[in-house]
Amino acid sequence: MSFQKFELHEKILTGVRMLGYQKPTPIQLQAIPPVMEGRDLMGLAQTGTGKTAAFVLPILQRLMEKPLGRIRALIIAPTRELSEQTNEAIGQLGRKTKLRSAAIYGGVSIHNQINRLRGNVEIISACPGRLLDHIERGTIDLSHVEVLVLDEADHMFDMGFLPDVRKIVKHLPQKRQTLLFSATMPDDVRSLAMDLLQSPVNIQIGHTAPVMTVEHRFYPVQMGIKTALLKDILEKTEMESVLVFTRTKSRAKSLAMQLDRSGHKVISLHGNLTQQKRKQALDGFRDGRYEIMVATDIAARGIDVTRISHVINYDMPSTADAYTHRIGRTGRAAKTGDAFTFVTGDDLALAHSLKRMLGEKLQYQNVAGLTSEIKTGSSKKSATDMKSDNRRNSFARPTQTRRKPKQRSFENANRSSWSQRAQSAA
Repeated sequence: MSFQKFELHEKILTGVRMLGYQKPTPIQLQAIPPVMEGRDLMGLAQTGTGKTAAFVLPILQRLMEKPLGRIRALIIAPTRELSEQTNEAIGQLGRKTKLRSAAIYGGVSIHNQINRLRGNVEIISACPGRLLDHIERGTIDLSHVEVLVLDEADHMFDMGFLPDVRKIVKHLPQKRQTLLFSATMPDDVRSLAMDLLQSPVNIQIGHTAPVMTVEHRFYPVQMGIKTALLKDILEKTEMESVLVFTRTKSRAKSLAMQLDRSGHKVISLHGNLTQQKRKQALDGFRDGRYEIMVATDIAARGIDVTRISHVINYDMPSTADAYTHRIGRTGRAAKTGDAFTFVTGDDLALAHSLKRMLGEKLQYQNVAGLTSEIKTGSSKKSATDMKSDNRRNSFARPTQTRRKPKQRSFENANRSSWSQRAQSAA
């Protein structure tokens, strides 16, 4: 089945062909028709499955049918990189149309963005913080927006972003189409999202779990041995391009410096870098100048680098959903990939959850002299023990009091208790 099925404008189809797209992915096949009909939609699919084109193509089609010169589509994303990447996709798919787009995010001159907005663009791809700056300055007019897209919607509704999203929505027409796309959507967040949608079409492609084209390996290791283990893996494993995740900005920077001293072509990506340096780092990693990128979770969502062969979690992510987004950087577009995760004694609870989610896809790996036994109480187990012991698994979930999460309303949720994580992304 080809993109001709959607009866897109010939100028849009030209952009599709120039990108080499031959047939729609499952999320595109199911999402594009109802979006073109004007329906609200929640689309869930694993990363690397073409969600961006699933909303960009029908937006382009819709905007070609009416006069140009005012902002009619708004796409909100959690990170600068994803916002810029979406803007690039709009430019590529709509290259033969007269539609214009702009990326709006912090870390760069607001005056250049104001000049761009004066050029009468039709589509905005934005991060919440800088978009609010423009709203408060009166340099952007959202009163004609017909389509609102929340990309990586679960993160948009995370506690740090919800207040900004609420403020932005108040500046949009009530009569509009709203689309939410993401790889994960926890139940409590889903209830918030539904407050924005009117009789939505719900689409879920597969399970909201790590892509199945990826092999997963856990390495039990002590914290102080992680760097030595990483270097050993990099030296002995055939890799094309490697993305290494750390928990903190300082660790990303210091680890990249250590790998650089060991002779690796490496760059780091984290929130302390200027936007120009972040773009240079990502461009260098994408075009192969750097074989390794050490990054915080800023690189976990939406970053499309198809040649990544391995993702290494130097630090365990904070949640199973975060694992899904990190691992989604490899095994994209039906390619295969490998995910290696370093597991310390502090990571056992999440490791247990991931083990249940991944099942037989997960393997435990020993490296002589580097991996270790993990203590749980008075017992000690090696990687082999953890795989084969059916009596008591060392990744057992700690006893917890299970409480049903309180449902939160998009309109009434308490803003005062939320964190300010959104500031660094915007």
